[in-house]
Amino acid sequence: MDHVATLVCHPERPALSDALLARVAQVLPGAQSPRMLNPGLAADIPFRVPAAATDEPYDARAQADRARAALDGAPVDVIVQPVATRRKRLFLADMDSTMIGQECIDELADFVGLKERVSAITERAMRGELAFEPALRERVALLAGLDIGVVDRIIAERITLTPGGPALVRTMRRDGGYAALVSGGFTVFTGPISRMIGFDEHRSNVLVAEGRELAGRVEEPILGKEAKLAALLELRDRFGLAHADTLAIGDGANDLAMLEQAGLGVAFRAKPAVAASAHARLDHADLTALLYAQGYRREEFAD
Repeated sequence: MDHVATLVCHPERPALSDALLARVAQVLPGAQSPRMLNPGLAADIPFRVPAAATDEPYDARAQADRARAALDGAPVDVIVQPVATRRKRLFLADMDSTMIGQECIDELADFVGLKERVSAITERAMRGELAFEPALRERVALLAGLDIGVVDRIIAERITLTPGGPALVRTMRRDGGYAALVSGGFTVFTGPISRMIGFDEHRSNVLVAEGRELAGRVEEPILGKEAKLAALLELRDRFGLAHADTLAIGDGANDLAMLEQAGLGVAFRAKPAVAASAHARLDHADLTALLYAQGYRREEFAD
């Protein structure tokens, strides 16, 4: 079998029945029997891609769409990829609304009474309706005069890690992988949060402070879409990895170049344009789906 479809649902909403797996197998060419990775929650269905009459690469995303249609609305994610290259050695992740459940700049804006205004700009930027860099400058300018101490309060009181993130990072690192948190957010957040999750490194933007107050500026150049892509290419070259060895995840338009250039780029609860363009998408499962996608069984996860 040269390809595999991995089906994953949310840990609190198991939905993988024998009947559902059989229905999906019917739309996979030459499908074999499912291999359970976690009963009721995650399974592989190996299948063989038929010989093509052209040199065009197999459209794994289109096959995942066909498998998703066969689910008939069941809350299950589908990732289709070649079997031979499913294990990854480099992981890059966005932070806001991906590895954590919040947008940090929106939480900062809440302390100056501008969360609704800033959130609206954030949403448009993540949808790709606004260029990321000027949108970030505009939002940061609204934070001028804010006491930098609120960052610690936000991390302690408001930030929640996305379920499955620590297990994902720790398992990949245990098995020799390298993990980088690459964010359009700010180092005052990515530093502590990367340590909480277990990343090897973090890259993000630097908020300018004057004494204990934010100056309303961000250091240039801004880390945005091109910088995220550059980080992927740099780390891949540093470790001598092949394109297929890389995995990336994100939710916004500034993640798209990174996702498209990864061996497997995954859109997480993503904006429509991102979900449509990424290699795979997660709409239901938590981040352990990226371990199942690599063929891990639940008992193989790092604690």
